[in-house]
Amino acid sequence: MNSRKSLDTLPHWVPATGHALRHVGVHFDAVRIAGFLGEDVAYRLMEFTDFRAGPIVRAETGPQYHYFLLPPGAAAGHAWPAPARALGRSGGAGGGEAFVGIPALYGVTWPLGWRSRPTEEDPFVEPGLLYEMAVRALA
Repeated sequence: MNSRKSLDTLPHWVPATGHALRHVGVHFDAVRIAGFLGEDVAYRLMEFTDFRAGPIVRAETGPQYHYFLLPPGAAAGHAWPAPARALGRSGGAGGGEAFVGIPALYGVTWPLGWRSRPTEEDPFVEPGLLYEMAVRALA
């Protein structure tokens, strides 16, 4: 028996192959944290949720950002501690539009990958819990 969920039950913004840019504030909001701090926040969040944290995208190049994907409009609900950066409809600090690269669930997606995948049950990271974990890790 195959217990893997079909792509039809996942968010429509997840591409079938490769990766695609998605507009922040339309499909989701995002909180971006670079490098080791991003990894630390991701691990804390995953450990707390029994590894069902919702979608976290990891970039494998440059500053190695982690993008925590929240429901649209949710990033503005918290004063995120530096160096975390909220990306929402206005693009975050400095305004403008923002886009996040979203990898497919399977296949070649380098330089992007999933640290935690979206599921039907967890299509987004819970904003309040992410805020709490970010404050703990970045304090």
